[in-house]
Amino acid sequence: MTRIVAVTGVVPPHRYRQQELAEAFAAALRLPADSSRAVLDRVHASAGVDTRHLALPLADYAALSGFGQANDAYLAAALDLGEQAVTTALAAAGLPADAVDLVISTSVTGIAAPSLEARLAGRLGLRPDVRRLPVFGLGCAAGAAGVGRLHDFLAGHPDGVALLLSTELCSLTLQRSDGSPANLVAGALFGDGAGALLAVGPEHPAHGTAPGPAVVAARSRLYPGTEQQLGWDIVDSGFRIVLGAELPALVRLHVAEEVEGFLAAHDLKPGDIGAWICHPGGPKVLDALAGALALPDTALELSRRSLAAVGNLSSASVLHILRDTLALRPPQPGTYGLMLALGPGFASELVLLRW
Repeated sequence: MTRIVAVTGVVPPHRYRQQELAEAFAAALRLPADSSRAVLDRVHASAGVDTRHLALPLADYAALSGFGQANDAYLAAALDLGEQAVTTALAAAGLPADAVDLVISTSVTGIAAPSLEARLAGRLGLRPDVRRLPVFGLGCAAGAAGVGRLHDFLAGHPDGVALLLSTELCSLTLQRSDGSPANLVAGALFGDGAGALLAVGPEHPAHGTAPGPAVVAARSRLYPGTEQQLGWDIVDSGFRIVLGAELPALVRLHVAEEVEGFLAAHDLKPGDIGAWICHPGGPKVLDALAGALALPDTALELSRRSLAAVGNLSSASVLHILRDTLALRPPQPGTYGLMLALGPGFASELVLLRW
């Protein structure tokens, strides 16, 4: 089986309290001190977020005049964060950059062609013949999906090394003239960060010595008729978020059943999972998942902790939570874990892990 040998999570240096961000967002939207401002304050207070990190100093966002400037800022910050995440992961694994056979890079908060991993190849020391797979459009689900696709590749390359890089700068997508409920929620939830994960195949020398879990299996699932629940509308000012109010209900209706079916295929039940690495889509989504699967209060504690500390980092969140799991609550050998993330489609990505 595929073995995860290192996982890292990094954030930009510009850290702000949730109230500071609420004040700045209200000023950008020019919200008066009336019911509209009261709604924004309630959304920020109920988001489960205490602090977030931004790609730029807060005062610099007002100078971004359009999508082009925002995307230029994305490229500069994403390359620096991505390099930091990958070099930290390589050092932790004790592997050189030229050992990497495949790199999957995922981001849904900016556009890059050449893609981020191509621009980073020389800076990192990746081989000229490294296989590359840039991914856009999976959104928050891409971190878990990327782990699944690394697993697929290493099944056919059992002595190989594969790298997943997730770089999400959500603050640069925020629409500063959009007072819609979806944009208010996005302004309260999403933060900036990156993560990197290295995995090796079963015949690689590092497979038997790494403390990380093995990837047992992965599953992707689309839920027909839910395409309008999550994603982007592309407008003149960039990415305008689509965020349906029905998402928690869909989690209760579909995702819990999908999790139970996936686990049952491996003779497991939710109670057999000792480590839950769940994307923190927001407090309501986490509550819906915990309630539908009858999880104990502690099961999603690290997801809620990550949400409070850095916000929703889109596809990078599950990598940050897996890092925290290994550092703060390392499972005992034989423990099963489940990585779960949701994204546009509406879709779920599940990865079964075992320590």
